Amino acid sequence: MARIAASRVRLKRAYEAPADDDGTRVLIDRLWPRGVRKQDAALDLWLKELGPSTELRKWFGHDPARWDEFRTRYAAELAQKTELMAQLREFARQGVLTLVYSAHDQQHNDAVVLRSLLLGQTTNGAKS
Repeated sequence: MARIAASRVRLKRAYEAPADDDGTRVLIDRLWPRGVRKQDAALDLWLKELGPSTELRKWFGHDPARWDEFRTRYAAELAQKTELMAQLREFARQGVLTLVYSAHDQQHNDAVVLRSLLLGQTTNGAKS
């Protein structure tokens, strides 16, 4: 399977304005971002099933001290969602894919883990 170029998978907070070069915009959070109107989000798709489970999301609580364990647990959840992951890979092969998320922390969130996996990296950022 051909690798996806890093430039093809972008991350963007739901509170940032959409851009013409965002390509396919997919919201990957289980919950809709607070205060964002659907038409302002300019999404092509909302794959809430790809968001971390409610249990995992609550356990993590965006605590950077739990980041390594969160990445491992979330990667295990995503491994069960092969069809949805394949759909995202296809979007990235066709053009730019922007993963839209709502977390404030731009380094410790589900989109970071998801992007790493799409790019064929392990959850610690190394190539698999």
